[in-house]
Amino acid sequence: MGSFGRAPRPFKGRHGRVVVNLDPAERELLAGLLHDVAGLLDPEAETEAEAETEAETAAADTAGAGDEWAQLEAALAVAPPSDPAVARLLPDGNRDDPELAQSYRRLTEHGLRESKRAALATAAAALRREDPVVLDRDEATALLKGMNDVRLVVAERVGLRTDEDATALHLHLELAARRPEDVPVPDAEQAWLGMAALYEALTWWQEALVAAVR
Repeated sequence: MGSFGRAPRPFKGRHGRVVVNLDPAERELLAGLLHDVAGLLDPEAETEAEAETEAETAAADTAGAGDEWAQLEAALAVAPPSDPAVARLLPDGNRDDPELAQSYRRLTEHGLRESKRAALATAAAALRREDPVVLDRDEATALLKGMNDVRLVVAERVGLRTDEDATALHLHLELAARRPEDVPVPDAEQAWLGMAALYEALTWWQEALVAAVR
């Protein structure tokens, strides 16, 4: 596996700003990932089939019910995201009380989606400026938030749930790096290894950015 993302000090703090030392290809990769995650958070990205299913479920739950308040609650209900990666970005507010979780989601999800998408867009636009790229405090904060969301999505795609999973991923990458070049690697494993290497690069970049904004 390659070692992209391991250049010394990819982010450097300077006079209250952050200098981006990623090379142009790395910057474009990160900007593209930020853009893609913003797309995942677009509420309009849901398919018509999913929307119809939710509407039918709500109607079935309240059919024949005389409680107008219950019918209004069902009409305003917001279903949890069907994509597990998006669900990690928009978690339930209460895991023990489904009704409270639904109320929390109804009140907060739209605003959370929009604030995350705004941060992702701000960070992507900043990274796509001409060299040298220097971030102000707001842009650096947006990038820090956006990079965390990208890491959560990639973590979901490679199956990371615990610290033990992260340790196993690192070990798997080390073993893959020692594998002789003439040993064939199945396409599925190659794809997973690519995503795993991306996760490690994002982790390194995020740690460096945290240090730069302190």
